[in-house]
Amino acid sequence: MKNSTRFYLINILGIFAFLSIPILSSPDFGEGWQLIYISPFQKSFVRFVFLLLLFYTYYYVVIPKLFLAKKKLLFFAFVVFAYLGIIGITNAIFGSQRFMPRSKGFPNFPEPREPSEIFDAQILIPYLLVIAFAFLIKMSNRLNEINTEKKIAEVSYLKAQINPHFLFNTLNSLYALTLQKSDEAPNAVLKLSGIMRYVVTESNQEYVTLDKELNYIKDYIALQKLRLDQNVILDFKIEGEPFGKAIAPLILIPFIENAFKYGINPDAESYILIHILIENQTLTMSVKNPKAAHSIDEELRTAEGLKNTQKRLDLMYTGRYNLSVFEDEKVYEVTLIIDLQ
Repeated sequence: MKNSTRFYLINILGIFAFLSIPILSSPDFGEGWQLIYISPFQKSFVRFVFLLLLFYTYYYVVIPKLFLAKKKLLFFAFVVFAYLGIIGITNAIFGSQRFMPRSKGFPNFPEPREPSEIFDAQILIPYLLVIAFAFLIKMSNRLNEINTEKKIAEVSYLKAQINPHFLFNTLNSLYALTLQKSDEAPNAVLKLSGIMRYVVTESNQEYVTLDKELNYIKDYIALQKLRLDQNVILDFKIEGEPFGKAIAPLILIPFIENAFKYGINPDAESYILIHILIENQTLTMSVKNPKAAHSIDEELRTAEGLKNTQKRLDLMYTGRYNLSVFEDEKVYEVTLIIDLQ
């Protein structure tokens, strides 16, 4: 059975099971089809319909957009107002009195009670259970997605960063440095070793310290500079204090790698601008480069890599990042803003 079919089947069965609760628990269950004409049952059933709608609202909107985005005040405000809304709407339609179970041949008699139903266990407990169930499923699915994405990311980024093309270019540059007996050769070897060690040992972590991630980027750019011609302008700078902050590993490098891959034209003057600004708990990275000629296959691979990176951002920084891309015939520019809190 396909995953989508299974998903819809589980949801349909869940909806029927949930809406059967007010039917099976009604004291007038023995009335058969006459049950639908009994006011207390109507009120209970409508409330469960509202609870069902709220379950999906919590799962798809409220939890990811408010709770996971750390908008806790708005989240708890929604919880309270949604609960009061259920009570207010159903009381407005069916009245606020609770009815005693009726016997055959006798009308429903209202049971005296307090006018307020705010703490009525018959609605409060199911409401809290709906929220808890939505949380449980959402967190479980999100954890599975993150673990799956981590495994995919580990393999894809290992291939992307420690790939033969990058290694061959770097090793050729190192070979040229050794022939020239350049003092830069030992330092370049250390940087390559550091890059390989970082990708292998740190990429499986959920978060790493920001200074480690930035050092990795510095080493990567330093090695890329070994193969750059004199007609390539490289402007790379980091501003702000990275210490004491954490970030998802290898979340920035795809945009930088993309600039080196497609921003260099050997037949014309090229430039790569990489600016990273850290202000309080906000990181802003801007990467700008001209669009050099490249094949359609390379373009598709890059688009897929950036799509995977955005999916990681969606999972790791839900509601806490902004990614904007400007592109025309000559220029490609990416601006990424991440809330590191």
